[in-house]
Amino acid sequence: MVDVGAQGGEQGRLAQDFVRFAVESGVLRFGEFKTKAGRLSPYFFNAGLFDDGRKMGRLAEFYAKALLASGIEFDMVFGPAYKGIPLAATVAVELARLGRNVPFAYNRKEAKDHGEGGTLVGAPLKGRVLIVDDVMSAGTAARESIALIRAAGATPHAVAIALDRQEKATENGQDVDHSAVQYVRQQLGLQVCAIARLADLLLYLSHNGEEGMRSHHEKVLAYRQRYGVNEGQ
Repeated sequence: MVDVGAQGGEQGRLAQDFVRFAVESGVLRFGEFKTKAGRLSPYFFNAGLFDDGRKMGRLAEFYAKALLASGIEFDMVFGPAYKGIPLAATVAVELARLGRNVPFAYNRKEAKDHGEGGTLVGAPLKGRVLIVDDVMSAGTAARESIALIRAAGATPHAVAIALDRQEKATENGQDVDHSAVQYVRQQLGLQVCAIARLADLLLYLSHNGEEGMRSHHEKVLAYRQRYGVNEGQ
């Protein structure tokens, strides 16, 4: 049986507020969506739809509060191109507003051959670096960021994401017993902070009184039971 326990305490309340916000913003949708792994998922999280100032400001607030609640220590924030760039910038602003002022940087996809040149923009990469991204599908983007950070002489220390899907990763087209988040934690040695997990989404759906939401709960739960990972691993 797959563990579907949701978070408790302040982090649990933050996760529920975030899921509600994502649903109301149209970022978290329900239906039938094909994932990168070729699975038909009953839900889809598209962080690209946090597309105005109010939504981005609220999203950054969730990231910052989740990070502060996690107790993860870091010296600076890094945003991998492209989605991670606005995330790193807005999260750094929100952290500063909450009393935790840290430098931030991001990378370009292609090196600049004029001006300051290079692929890195912002503060110099040094110390314990926190990578900020939206979701983690296979850990590929995390590995690329880790290599870039190490090449600059800094230490890749942690990753912050919006949603942990808590589902099996795929390798060479085959399902494996660990998720991308578990791979990053166990194999790459980085801490991971997720604002919410699939278990938190299931809790939200189970407590929502709307008829449609109850139907979505059954489909998401079935998906979790088929593809979910055991969090005790």
